[in-house]
Order: sequence, then structure tokens, then C-alpha cells
Amino acid sequence: MTSVDVRVGVRVEGVVQGVGFRPFVHGLATGLGLSGLVGNDAGGVFIEVEGAADVVGRFLDGLRTRPPRLAVVERVTTRELDARGLAGRGGFAIVGSDPSGERRALVSWDSATCDDCLRELRDPADRRHAYPFINCTNCGPRFTIVKDVPYDRPNTTMAGFAMCGQCAAEYADPADRRFHAQPVCCPSCGPSLALHPHAGDPLTAARGMLAAGAVLAVKGLGGYHLAARAASQDAVGVLRSRKHREDKPFAVMVPDLAAARTLCTLSDAEEALLTGPRRPIVLARRRPDAALADDVAPGNRHLGLLLPYTPLHHLLVTEPIVLTSGNVSDEPIAHRDGEALERLRGIADAFLFHDRPIHTRADDSVVRIFRGRPLPVRRARGYTPEPVPIPDGRPVLACGAELKNTFCLSRDGRAFVSHHIGDLGNYETLRAFEEGIAHFRRLFDITPELIAYDPHPEYLSTKYALGQELPSVAVQHHHAHIASCLADNGVDGPVIGVAFDGTGYGTDGTLWGGEFLVADLRGFERAGHLEPVPMPGGAAAIREPWRMAAAYGASEDLPVARRPEWSTVADMAERRVHAPLTSSMGRLFDAVAAALGVRDRVDYEGQAAIELEQRADPAVHTAYSATITDRFVVRGRDLLEAVVSDLKTGVPVPTIAARFHNGVAALIVGAASRIREERGLGVAALSGGVFQNMLLLERAVSGLEDAGFEVLTHHRVPPNDGGISLGQAAVATARHSYG
Repeated sequence: MTSVDVRVGVRVEGVVQGVGFRPFVHGLATGLGLSGLVGNDAGGVFIEVEGAADVVGRFLDGLRTRPPRLAVVERVTTRELDARGLAGRGGFAIVGSDPSGERRALVSWDSATCDDCLRELRDPADRRHAYPFINCTNCGPRFTIVKDVPYDRPNTTMAGFAMCGQCAAEYADPADRRFHAQPVCCPSCGPSLALHPHAGDPLTAARGMLAAGAVLAVKGLGGYHLAARAASQDAVGVLRSRKHREDKPFAVMVPDLAAARTLCTLSDAEEALLTGPRRPIVLARRRPDAALADDVAPGNRHLGLLLPYTPLHHLLVTEPIVLTSGNVSDEPIAHRDGEALERLRGIADAFLFHDRPIHTRADDSVVRIFRGRPLPVRRARGYTPEPVPIPDGRPVLACGAELKNTFCLSRDGRAFVSHHIGDLGNYETLRAFEEGIAHFRRLFDITPELIAYDPHPEYLSTKYALGQELPSVAVQHHHAHIASCLADNGVDGPVIGVAFDGTGYGTDGTLWGGEFLVADLRGFERAGHLEPVPMPGGAAAIREPWRMAAAYGASEDLPVARRPEWSTVADMAERRVHAPLTSSMGRLFDAVAAALGVRDRVDYEGQAAIELEQRADPAVHTAYSATITDRFVVRGRDLLEAVVSDLKTGVPVPTIAARFHNGVAALIVGAASRIREERGLGVAALSGGVFQNMLLLERAVSGLEDAGFEVLTHHRVPPNDGGISLGQAAVATARHSYG
């Protein structure tokens, strides 16, 4: 029986530009003997295909099930066209791009160098041997170089590099893996390296400087990094001193997986993440015999590891190096050459430049593995701008929080969470925030109809939102946390939301942070919370955790209470003078860390809690208990009193720290179970920066599951404030959906 010839118009949406999709379509169609054409436009990929109906069906199935490595096919739609009688005779063409129409095409994230390019990089006979900018359709820069869509070379920062004859031939050949690879180049026509202020071969000199203990500024995919030899205590110490980063751990780049295994004990999931195309920094368990300077990650049982993700890194890194963001303190990462020279001059001994401009700065992403799945800590390079699905609704701009800021633009069921912007405490970061919004609006053709914001009146993101001429939607901070977790998991709610963090502006004007909410995407009710305590000195209590120990009533005979200011601060707390009330779980962690002598002053956000987790003995499963009142108010003082009691009787600090963690997990289970009895809800969602604590997260999830709960945690966006913008967008969309 002869199949009837048909001609079908096809539209493919998703990440289908700059990932080799057109040559894939060309190969699939010609392999099946079909005629037609394929091209890019502002909406994605358009196809016309003609042939026998059953063969066209196999073609459509292949589009959905066998796309290229970096492609993400979200939607394939078809329409019938009049057959032209060309089946098997008309050939299949790749046509030019059409920039007109509504922009729905997605831009791919930056991808690590693929195995094919690495083989060429290492082959002395290859014309791209040791070329630091080798790439193809399966790897290389995307988001950080694109200026506009469609994703074609003139719309990227490669526009200024005219292809040589050989590169142009590869670019034009549908059978070549560099067909329409927009950054394609070679030593004859592409970007080049320079080492300032040194002459000679840049790579050789740079490697020599690192080996000799120098601090090197290196221009990467999304900005500048500062590099130093990780085994050298002197080099790492100099970097810390110059960068004014006293204790916060540094990430370490290693040349390969074998080197990574000498530094950390890695699970299969961690190894897969380290070696995959996204290449984030992976937080893994440090080996006791790791050959690293003590100052790389002081007092931390974990290490942030990453493998080379650009050809330049593969050529540069021959032993473990510290690789940290090229900035000072809380400034955004430097990404323009002049800016880097200006801002990093006092830190770096030399600058390894290249002349390919970076259009959008992007820090390295940071991810841990929880129960075999990624748990983002910082979402940027390798993930942005991949959208998160949310319910369809009106276009929204969500402005995020003040710390760990991201913004989010949403339209047509897609939420585009930005790369990590940082803390909006200085002009440079605020400018990066505003520039990023303008770029995303243009790139994804989104004109917001609503703007969502955190109601904290002093957040710069809030002030920005209220300065725009758009209908605005205030989304309470902890509701945004839980909504973010719901959107992350594709769930509408209602759930019992456990939102634990440092501080967030509450609806009663106090500072929340230890919250039990009954919430869905539209709204929430505060069902329970940690008992509020004074926060003496306001923000000073965040920098000096010993103040929270005083506020919680820690004994005056503890070492932490021997400072001269103790009685004054305790009096401030008792009389509530310059001591706003807070229900923050993060501040309770601070109080316990200070009482145990773990940390009484911090150099970076969350340091006391992080170090308390590091001191806890995971083999201990006994727990302190806390009273939960009939109104679901949890007495945090009970936990601190138990901590102090054990400390005075000589119980080891690791045991006490573990019992405290277990006690917090137990109160989560206890409060959620009692709320379930009253509300009939069997799903719990955990969000907020406190749930970056892996010991607490594991104990809490295990306890909730043992109690019969379904538990939602994050896997697309961070549980910290980096996920707030997604929650704001989801809430605004749910409250103001069409119809």
C-alpha cells in the first residue's frame, strides 16, 4: 500500500537556536528522503517538510525524541500545507534567518567545551591545536555573548571577527559540526590572548606566574576571576588579604576528575555534575588528606570544586588553583577590560586578557547534591537563561530581594530568572541589576504588565519597582520563598510552608524568619512561627552573633559574655531599645554558635550557622526539644537553654551542635504535624537560606517523610534569596491571571 504524500509546516519552540538544531533537522530529513526547508526566526525554528505521511510522522517523532545535545524542545506544532509534488526530488534546504515576528526563541546557556573540541585542542596536527577559543555547535559561549535574537553571529560579540575562508566553509557546511556555530573561529580569524603587563607567550607566562605564587586575573566566559596556586599558603593568603575576604571559602578549579578525586570524596551524582556541560562549582565533602593550603576553605569540611569549562581553562590549569570572582567585597564580578584593570589593579599581579567582549556578566553557578538531585546555591553560568515553567498569565517583572538578588521576567508560562546579580548595596550592583532587566526585556521581547516586589521599604529592588509606572504587586518575603519552592516543583499548593532564613519583612512590621505558613501561589496565612526575640543593635546583631546570644538570655558565666559590652546589649534586649523583634531561625543559629564559642563575629553572611553545621557530629541522633504552644509558637529559648546546660556539664561541642540541629528538625516535624491535624494538609515545602544547611535539610526531610508528609525542596533555583524573584513572579501571575 502506497502512503499519501503530504506537506507539513512545523514550528519548534524551546532552546533550538545556536545548538545545531538546523543541521540536525537537515540530517534527519535527508536521511528519510524528505524534501523541504528549515530556518530560524524570532520564534524559534520553522520547517516545511514533504514526503510520505508515515515518513513525515517518523520525522516529527525524531524532532521530539532525538534533539541535539544542548537543545531543549518545549513544543512542536504542525499545520497542513498543499503538497508540491516534490517528495524525494526537491532536496532539503537550510534557509536564512527571518528576524521578524514575536520573539519567543530561547537563548542557550553557556556550555563547557565538548569532547570533540578537546580532542582538537590537544592534537598538534589540528589547525586549532592549543587555541583558547575553540568551540562548535555543541559547546562554547552563548548567553554571555548574545546581544539580540535571532541568535546569529551579527547579534553576538563575535560580530567583530570576520571568519577566514576555512572557518566560513565549516560554518556553511550542513554536514560539519560547526555549521552555523555563531562563535566559530580559529587562530587566523578569532580572538586572541594577551598577558598584561608581560610580553611573550601569554599562556606560558601565565602558567609560570601561577606556579611562582602570583595572583592572576583571568578573563573567562562571564567575567574576570582571580586565580592563585591552591597548594600555596602564601599565594592564597595574599589573595585573601588583597581581596579583603577573610574567611569565606574559595572555589578550587582542578585540571580533571582524577585531580578532583584527590581533594574530595565524590558521589556519582557529584561527578556527573562536575563533568557535565553546565560545569558549576560543586560543593563536595573534602578529603582529610587534600593537598591544599589551609586558607582555601578554613574550618570547612566541604570544598567548592569545578573543572575547566573553557578551552582557556583547559590550557591554563595544570594543578589545583583557587578561582574566585574578580571583584572586591560585595561588588559584582568585573567583565569589561577597562573596568577589570581599574577595580582589580590592587589585587592581581597580572591580567590574562582576551579581546572577545562579554556582553552579560555571569558568575559561576554553585550547586550541591541532595538525595541525588541538584540543589542550587547560586544560579548563573551554565543555567541562565533556561526558563522555569510557571502557570500562564500576564507578563511580570519581579524585582527580587536585596541580598543575593536575582530578577525574573515571565511570559506565556515561562519564568526567566536572571543570573546572580548580588547584594544591592552599592552603585555597581544596582547598575548591573538595571542593565540586566533591560537586556532580558529586549532578548525575550517581554513588556511587563505587572511589577512584583518585596514590601521591605528599604530594599533598593523595592524602590526600583515602586519607581516604575506599572501596576505593582507586593509579595511578602517568606510567601515568596514558599511560592518559589512551589514553582520549582510545578505545584500550586496549598502546602505547609516552612520558611527559615535570616530576616524578612513581616506583615506585622517585625522581622520574620522562622515561619510556618499555609500557602498556595495566591496567598498565605501565618500558621506558626518561632517566638520573637529582640535583635539588639538591629543590623549589628547580624554582624555580631554574640548579641543574639545575649538576646536569647545566654548565661553571663559563659566565655562569650566576658566582653565589656555584654551587659549593655543584654539591657538593650530586655528594654527593647534599638532592638527590633525577630522570629528569625538564622538568628537562633547565630545565638547558639556564639554561646558555643564557634563564632561571635562574622565576615560573611551566614558564617556562624555554616561553621556550626561544620562542627556538628552527624553520628549523633539525640535531639533537644522545644515547646510548641497551642498557637504554634515555638520557644527557641528552650533549645538555647539545653545547649548551655550541656555545655556547662562538659558535653563536647560537636555533640551539642548535632543535638541542636536535630532539635530544629524535630520542631519542624512537630509543628507541621500539628498544623496538618488542624488543616488536613499532607505536603510540606521547605525554603529559605537556612535550608542550605545539609545536615538540617536531611534530618528535616527524613523526619517529615517518616511522619507521612510529601516534602518539596528546591532543585531549579536556590532556597536562599536568589529564588525570591521566581516566587514573586509566580504569585503575581496567580493573583492576576487573565480572566
